[in-house]
Amino acid sequence: MRILLAIDESKFSEAATQAVIAQRPPQGTTVKILNVVDLLMPIPTSDAAEFRELSLRHGQEVVGRTEQILKGAGFTVQTEVVEGDPKAKILDQALQWNPELIVMGSHGRKGFDRFLMGSVAEAVVRHAPCSVQIVRIPKS
Repeated sequence: MRILLAIDESKFSEAATQAVIAQRPPQGTTVKILNVVDLLMPIPTSDAAEFRELSLRHGQEVVGRTEQILKGAGFTVQTEVVEGDPKAKILDQALQWNPELIVMGSHGRKGFDRFLMGSVAEAVVRHAPCSVQIVRIPKS
């Protein structure tokens, strides 16, 4: 089985990683960990090239931590860090890599926050060429 695990640096992505481990046997499963660095936001420094490099390096660190967790659980792992719009890049990767399942966490934004930020999870569910598992964290 091929699973595309789309992550950021959040507790929601940690939950998605744990869901992959809990639900899928590692034997014969390849997980591709994808982190999308969204550089379309205003850049908070005068040195855009340095900010881009730091952002991509940070994305590699985030992916590297998840890679170690999944390898430790016995999965075959591939990684990729790309820059761009998270919705579009996750869907592009799904078309190119052809997974059977996309797993990602949901931030659960509602109302005005959702309007401003958009819903990456919703866009992926609506347009993905395969099944999508959205992992939520129960409210306490």
